[in-house]
Amino acid sequence: MTLRRSTLVLAGITLVVLVLSVPGALREALERGEIYLFSRAFLEDIPRRLTGPGRFRFILQPLTAIVLGIRSGLADARAGRPPYLYGVLFHPDLRRQLMTSTLESVANLLLLGILLDAVAQWLILGVSHAGAALVVGPVLIAWRISCCSAFSWTPWPSGSSSASRTPAPPSSWVRR
Repeated sequence: MTLRRSTLVLAGITLVVLVLSVPGALREALERGEIYLFSRAFLEDIPRRLTGPGRFRFILQPLTAIVLGIRSGLADARAGRPPYLYGVLFHPDLRRQLMTSTLESVANLLLLGILLDAVAQWLILGVSHAGAALVVGPVLIAWRISCCSAFSWTPWPSGSSSASRTPAPPSSWVRR
């Protein structure tokens, strides 16, 4: 797996923001007596995240994830690979390859999701919780990409156009 320079820069910025958020989150955890991610306040703050200054990311992130998921599903179909979730769950021999290629293609998107969630928490709540950003950001992205990839998958025989799709999956990945 090769990391692009932009990925390394984004990872560095995200790490700095998460490290800067730790002191405030620890102070709040000591005052409340509980960790934010496992508290009732986390669930109560979800509506505030939808209506606060960071609400545009709930449009931008899903839209980007949907486009990437559809693109990935079509590429898998053209290459004769099974839909992503199916391959990960039911084909141990393909699992590592699928996970690696997925990480390479969505690393920046996941990092951006974490970064945007941390910044949105600062804007909305006045404090950023690193644990919540590490959970909420990727979850908002990953499930949409996986679902859209699977729903857009249609087997395409190699060397043919989209007009002549076959209804049956390639026998190379069907479990017997």
